[in-house]
Amino acid sequence: MKRLLRTLVASTFACLLLPLGAGQQATAAGAPATSAIQADPIGMTSGFYTDPHSTPAVWAAANPGDGRAAAIRDNIASRPMARWFGAWSGDIGAAVGSYVGAADAADKLPVLIAYNIPGRDACGGHSGGGAGTPSAYRTWISAFASAIGSRPALVAIEPDSLGDFSCLSQAQIDERNGMLRDALDRFTAHAPNTWTYLDAGNPAWIDADTMAQHLNGAGARQAHGFTLNISNYYGTGENSAYGNAINGSLSASYGYTKPYVIDTSRNGNGSNGEWCNPGGRRTGTVSQGTGGGAEMLLWLKTPGESDGDCGAGAGSVAGQFLPEVAYKMIYGY
Repeated sequence: MKRLLRTLVASTFACLLLPLGAGQQATAAGAPATSAIQADPIGMTSGFYTDPHSTPAVWAAANPGDGRAAAIRDNIASRPMARWFGAWSGDIGAAVGSYVGAADAADKLPVLIAYNIPGRDACGGHSGGGAGTPSAYRTWISAFASAIGSRPALVAIEPDSLGDFSCLSQAQIDERNGMLRDALDRFTAHAPNTWTYLDAGNPAWIDADTMAQHLNGAGARQAHGFTLNISNYYGTGENSAYGNAINGSLSASYGYTKPYVIDTSRNGNGSNGEWCNPGGRRTGTVSQGTGGGAEMLLWLKTPGESDGDCGAGAGSVAGQFLPEVAYKMIYGY
């Protein structure tokens, strides 16, 4: 009953407050045409879900005698963070269903990241992989969405996928856009209380006009919004300026805008220009409902998980938890 009441109240205010692009689409004549209001997963829950099985939580529990364990447990493992899903997740329906079910039982909002598109990180190379074929990806992402079902969730769809065009042919870009549009269709059909976000990279990757073009080509009109700074270090203000510039381009060129969220998990000290395990970085603002013009500030990358075999993570693989990196990130050195 509490969830139902929250949903009704949130939906009422959403109808009053949604900007053009969040609850409306511009018609050819330029007049706003109201579309159906999607249920609000934030209004359906009582805060963000903290994963008791995150990599820092598992490491801290397994190493209680380590001098770094208490700091990692209290400053990282106890914070709400996204869970990443890919081929390593095994049966994707079971994995997503279990995670979302645990969050739902706690009346908390889970944040999930789908990271399995064919040719993943094709140009960067540190996180390569993904489903073997577009057909296999469609099956995988459909099972992902179906496993969420009517439960509330936030899902970031395929980080890197729209900034990573430099080594792709136009045919490959078109194929990727088709997979992303199809993924959005699957969530619309099978996960009606999920907000979906396409990934828009970070302020230093490509210019806002180009990113707006990439987002629109991938079906951003159908997504709830877009994400910024996933697995990067740029400050919240820089990301807000970039997100606002993207929305300016979306509005001018395509007639709509979208809410955006910023990954603040590792941007406490800002960027030093390096993206792959740079030293001297720090955890940022913990997950919350608003900040710096963004719809939400979220921990999307887990602090302490490696970006790849580089920098302070030399010898590691992407996604591997590095307790020394995590510990130093707490204090910013």
